Amino acid sequence: MEKGTLVEFRHNNERLLAVVQGTEGKKNLLLEVPSGQVYSVHPRQITFALNGNSNFTVSDIPSFWQAVQAKLDPESLALAWELVQEERRPLSLSEMAQLLFSDDSPVSTYAAYRLLSEDYIYFKEKGEGYEPRPPAQVKEILHQIAVAQQRQQEQAEFEARLKAAVAQPGQRYTWTPAERARLELLERLALQGAPDSLRNYEDLSYNLTPSDRERASHLLRLLGFPDTPQGAFEALVALGLWSRHENLALRLTGIPTQFPKEVERYTQTLLGGPPPFLESHRRRDLTHLHTYTIDDASTRDIDDALSVEFWSEDEAKLWIHIADPSCWVQWGDPLDLEARRRGTSVYLPERVIPMFPPELSTGPMSLVQGEVRPALSFGIRLGGDGAVRDYEICLSQIQVNYRLTYDDADEMLELGAEPQLTAIARAAHWRYTWRLGQGAIPIGLPEQDIKVIDEIPHLRVIEDTPARQMVAEMMVLAGEVAARFARQHGIPVPYRLQPAPELPPPEVLELYPQGPVRSFAIMRCLSRAEVATQPERHAGLGLDAYCQVTSPIRRYLDLVAHYQIKAFLRGDPLPLTEAEVQQVVLGIEPGTAEAAQVERKSKRYWSIEYLRQRPGQTWRALVLGYLREEENLVMAMLDEIAFRVPVRLERQVPLGAWIELEVLQADPRADVIELRELRDFAP
Repeated sequence: MEKGTLVEFRHNNERLLAVVQGTEGKKNLLLEVPSGQVYSVHPRQITFALNGNSNFTVSDIPSFWQAVQAKLDPESLALAWELVQEERRPLSLSEMAQLLFSDDSPVSTYAAYRLLSEDYIYFKEKGEGYEPRPPAQVKEILHQIAVAQQRQQEQAEFEARLKAAVAQPGQRYTWTPAERARLELLERLALQGAPDSLRNYEDLSYNLTPSDRERASHLLRLLGFPDTPQGAFEALVALGLWSRHENLALRLTGIPTQFPKEVERYTQTLLGGPPPFLESHRRRDLTHLHTYTIDDASTRDIDDALSVEFWSEDEAKLWIHIADPSCWVQWGDPLDLEARRRGTSVYLPERVIPMFPPELSTGPMSLVQGEVRPALSFGIRLGGDGAVRDYEICLSQIQVNYRLTYDDADEMLELGAEPQLTAIARAAHWRYTWRLGQGAIPIGLPEQDIKVIDEIPHLRVIEDTPARQMVAEMMVLAGEVAARFARQHGIPVPYRLQPAPELPPPEVLELYPQGPVRSFAIMRCLSRAEVATQPERHAGLGLDAYCQVTSPIRRYLDLVAHYQIKAFLRGDPLPLTEAEVQQVVLGIEPGTAEAAQVERKSKRYWSIEYLRQRPGQTWRALVLGYLREEENLVMAMLDEIAFRVPVRLERQVPLGAWIELEVLQADPRADVIELRELRDFAP
């Protein structure tokens, strides 16, 4: 290449114009740039040479480049392509310069080269020339460019909205589905920071690919948060998408928190008329009975009620009425399939996730005071010895007279204000005594009730009052009668059973203080309850057969039992064979176990938060048992809130001892609670 030739070469990915000054060695050329620097360049690095013009000097380059820049209009390529799009041959660089600028001067030739070298829409390089792309290809490329530009614009608008949302925390933003998909990257990153006690390491749904991780990092950098799971959590709180007490235990599960649109539409269609499967002509009218519902004040899905038809000193005819949601839902319809997918309602301190849409579960499915409602009613003649003398099960219509809370019922029982309620409570005591005689294993550990209002936990201890004992005993009685009925008539239902535990000998149990300490020792020996399609003994309840039927609005397997029993009562074919019931059980159990875990972990979170909010408070605690005696690790129960927590003591104390504790650390987000004993044990 001659001295004085103008060339373009690449250096560190930069395009430089230079003039050839000579050679170095066998192949390299010496190229000088306007700064005066000389580069030794292999010919392969040269991307353009203005051949035939060897009279350039370095001082010519600035003005040359200025003249070239004046011609670098990408739209000129579109006009040129319009003129030659039908051409089926490559055009030389000189021809392209003529086409673009009407001359092939050095400035025009290099300008044409610069435009074509950066063009990927209209022309493609072919050999030593440039061939126009087919119209269909150009159209597709332009479409792709438009889509990319639209995405860039949407991304810019999204990022602007993100910044505004963080800057204005009180303002509520509605995010599009595409934006929600981007924000889910932050959610998945935040979930990676959940404590080990909440995580299921078999679930990889919250893991991020490298590209997704980089996108999440970009969002965090944009918003000024640390590029960590905790930073992602803080960003989601700042955006108003998560609460600072976001339930990560729930987020880490597959539990659905919203109902699909098709289920909501189906529900609204049903609510437009009477229950589609009421069958009033087959229902027994029990509206004349004096009927009570007894629940916590916060309960909205009321699914059981109690009546007594007659009573004496040694017998009572009891009625246990169970809500009949299957008047609104049938096997295989959209509501049934959604309830089957959920398996159970989930009761969390901060919210309830119902099995059925609340418009149904707290409305027409529920046994609302003063409203005539369909029910599945169990009429049971109970002897004074607690044994069932006779029973009947029927489809019914009832009307609740009194909607009572447990406190209301306890007060009425104490005052003797409602003779019928007193008769039911007495029958419940007969029944409880009978079950103890059958080997039932009583557990008397206090339980917590936790409600969260405006992110403030409210805790109380649930006492085992006469009203609670009465309702619990009636529900167990209905479950035993349902199991008897199903077994007698060969109706496949989900039975609950519990293998007999290996309890310590009576003389050893007597060494444990009576009450919570002994109950804790027994509880640690109990086997988990199981579900099967054949009746077996439930050791904890002291029953030879038991089937849960009293919460069909809240538990899907209760609803399955209703389907089966109702079909038999009507004389219809049973919806499910035994094998199909077993299949349902197997499909439901993982989800219900997951729901129970979320409920337990959520209660623990808010219990720890309750303690965190009370720094410096002293907590009176009962030592329930030793977890590792050699380490003085005990399970203690905080008396005021019935919260059971492991504590490592500096000394051994007897079971049943009362100790005083202080909180050293309480971090609900990290699932950490550490306590220590304040003073020596005083017998």
